[in-house]
Amino acid sequence: MVTLKMTAAAMVAAARQRIEEIGTAEAIALLDDPSVLFVDLRDPRERERGGMIPGNFHCPRGMLEFWIDPESPYFKEIFGQDRRFVFYCASGWRSALAVATLQDMGFQAAHLRDGFSGWAEAGGPVALPAPKH
Repeated sequence: MVTLKMTAAAMVAAARQRIEEIGTAEAIALLDDPSVLFVDLRDPRERERGGMIPGNFHCPRGMLEFWIDPESPYFKEIFGQDRRFVFYCASGWRSALAVATLQDMGFQAAHLRDGFSGWAEAGGPVALPAPKH
């Protein structure tokens, strides 16, 4: 049996104590702000199944640190822009851990506390993926 020093839930709780969290209503109000970019950390299958926040940028969780780091060969210019970045996943766990990691790297960002599921439940607009041909 594996014995962990800290559970995933405890790690998420610790991250949430030190990062900026945005509630669903506030996030929905930010949707039309051109200085805000929502970044979806979910995998493509999650996006295909349930849709996404309109106008989001998709960054697979496994590539995040590399896409953010200007010294990485995988750096994405979008993360060099002067914008407010709001990361989200399905329920807010992955995005909380991701934003804590980014904060450790010196990158300022926030996360959507209740994730995409909270967004959809609150009636936030949902974009569907383009049909595959």
